[in-house]
Amino acid sequence: MRLAMNVGVLLTISLSLASAMRVTAVAAQNTAVATSDELERRDQPVTNEDLRILQRANQILASNTVWNRHDTRTCNPADKTWSLFCALEKASLEVLGEYRHRDVALQEVRFAVEDATKGKEFEHRLMDYNNLPSTTFADIKRILKVATDRVSGRLAAQNSKKRP
Repeated sequence: MRLAMNVGVLLTISLSLASAMRVTAVAAQNTAVATSDELERRDQPVTNEDLRILQRANQILASNTVWNRHDTRTCNPADKTWSLFCALEKASLEVLGEYRHRDVALQEVRFAVEDATKGKEFEHRLMDYNNLPSTTFADIKRILKVATDRVSGRLAAQNSKKRP
């Protein structure tokens, strides 16, 4: 009798687990994950948060004295200098409460780097551009301005379409 109850309990647990696994599998199938091609589209919808991230990164990089031109993509909250990448990561954390590597704001900065370097291939666009010997602090500020202007313009266009 005891063995039969234990087998029954195990069967119930197994069936519940199998059911939960099916639900999880279906949910995973229904979750849209952006592909690389989608992430590299230049016409993605923008948000107020994207604009705030870019504005905050520009504030973080307020002067040449706080710019770290030797980026390793390792950013620490206690840092006193920031690379382009780390300023964007810090701004993202402050605005969103988390870092999103492929957020539209960061993608726009990557696109601005591509445009400024005429499509030069980089393994890590933000770090590698920041670390180029020819990159100046004025170049970093210009990249942030281009990205900010693009996001601001698209945001204004999106908002005007929403109004009747």
